[in-house]
Amino acid sequence: MQIFTRPDGSPPVNGYSHAVRFDGPMVAVSGQVPLDAEGRLVGDGDPEAQVRQVFANLATALAAAGSGLDRIVKLTVFLTDLADLPAFRAVRDELLDPAAPPASSLVQVSGLVHPAFRVEIEALAVA
Repeated sequence: MQIFTRPDGSPPVNGYSHAVRFDGPMVAVSGQVPLDAEGRLVGDGDPEAQVRQVFANLATALAAAGSGLDRIVKLTVFLTDLADLPAFRAVRDELLDPAAPPASSLVQVSGLVHPAFRVEIEALAVA
């Protein structure tokens, strides 16, 4: 992987890279939500707990495909409330290498498939 955090002429970044180049098989992970392995909601009303569960679900899906959180090249994050952005960033920066952040998009949405979900994240990774 090659990380291009801030190519010349690009605006400043906060925890993501403008581009990531990689070779090899790609793993696409569907949007993960804050449900545990039994389908129970985690962190009702607690954005940090929800983000942690979503990253745990991403890690599980990536491991099944022969990858891991350290191999993520792109995240797409959906938040229902931008006030949850600090919680997302704190967990992301704890679990992903801040020196080699993935390319990322963040979208505020009016709602997710379940009204208690505050966050959903999908990922692309190298196998």
